Amino acid sequence: MKRTDLLPVVVQDVRTNNVLMLAYANREALERTRRTGRMHYWSRSRGRLWRKGESSGNVQRLVSLHRDCDRDALLARVEQTGPACHRGTYSCFSADEFPARTVLRELWEVFESRKRKPEPGSYVNRMLKSGDRVYRKVGEEAVEFILASKGRKRAAVVSEAADLFFHVLLALFHRGVRLEEVERELWGRRGKRRVEPASRRTGRR
Repeated sequence: MKRTDLLPVVVQDVRTNNVLMLAYANREALERTRRTGRMHYWSRSRGRLWRKGESSGNVQRLVSLHRDCDRDALLARVEQTGPACHRGTYSCFSADEFPARTVLRELWEVFESRKRKPEPGSYVNRMLKSGDRVYRKVGEEAVEFILASKGRKRAAVVSEAADLFFHVLLALFHRGVRLEEVERELWGRRGKRRVEPASRRTGRR
């Protein structure tokens, strides 16, 4: 197959708008992508068609395809399952340079905004002024999450998990620990063969 028969495909996470990877596709790959709804590409090194995630399970569901102005490149907007990069990272591009846009980051921006400009009646402002109350709230929400998890209502588990995530994030903000610090710690552990709780690794209980 000639190189000119291939189109470069820029793959973008539809949830975050981050660029995940660059791949190449020919006519057959694009036809299979449209037919199955899963991203297919042409491997230049192996000289064959391949489906993203066929070995790793990290599939990409097609949301939309777009040609550029010269019609010689494609933008694929996808829903990514798991890491996009073969090295096990979210993106083939630096996660430090292009951090994922998530609801956690948006909540963090809300916390920063409330701190700069408090709003009357704001729950965030009340919690930030309450001292240790924000930490006690994390404990309360953790207990409620555990109790919900032992029940039969899936919606209750989701709701309590959201409450717990919110208050853990708020406690981090109150303590002055940035979300990026926690992410770096998790990424560091992700690279280890076996991950153990910090308390076990340091001898604390």
